[in-house]
Amino acid sequence: MYSPSHFAETRTDTLHALIEAHPLGTLVMHAADGLVADHIPFEIGAPTAAAPHGTLRAHVARANPLWRQAGAGALVVFQGPSAYVSPSLYQEKPASGKVVPTWNYAVVQAHGVLRAIEDRAWILALLERLTARHETPRAAPWAVADAPPDYIDSLLKAIVGIEIPLDRLDGKWKLSQNRPPADRVAVAADCAALAPLMAQLP
Repeated sequence: MYSPSHFAETRTDTLHALIEAHPLGTLVMHAADGLVADHIPFEIGAPTAAAPHGTLRAHVARANPLWRQAGAGALVVFQGPSAYVSPSLYQEKPASGKVVPTWNYAVVQAHGVLRAIEDRAWILALLERLTARHETPRAAPWAVADAPPDYIDSLLKAIVGIEIPLDRLDGKWKLSQNRPPADRVAVAADCAALAPLMAQLP
């Protein structure tokens, strides 16, 4: 990913926060017939000695051939908020007109080697964590235990866990860092989805 130094984001906690807020990742792998991309919700685990940038975990349908590529390199892309930026926001527009539109965004690219996990207890625990995370804000949260055990057992046989210990984590926060302070203030005011990230810039 092309990323000029002023757009590079390297803080692990910041990168993990984007993944947690936007967990639907695009998993890209090289298959026999070329590049294949699958869209999968992930959880991100804390860094360890074996995975210095954390570990991504998810599950896929057993019928999905991607899990059979265990041992191959994988790239997972997480897209955060983005917005069109109008040149009318820049102070230079009325002065010289020498401004053009752009697109601001935050993105994380995670790299590692895919592992396939068929252990029932591991997969069930993952499903319970994912469900709890996404159901907790609801007024009446659903839990895996709400479904009949035999039904859950049949579904567990139809999925496979995947895990990607990360050996590289790249972030690009293109948030008008190359513009004067007044322009950045105007962009943050106009692009509400980007304002919280812009406020966290070093």
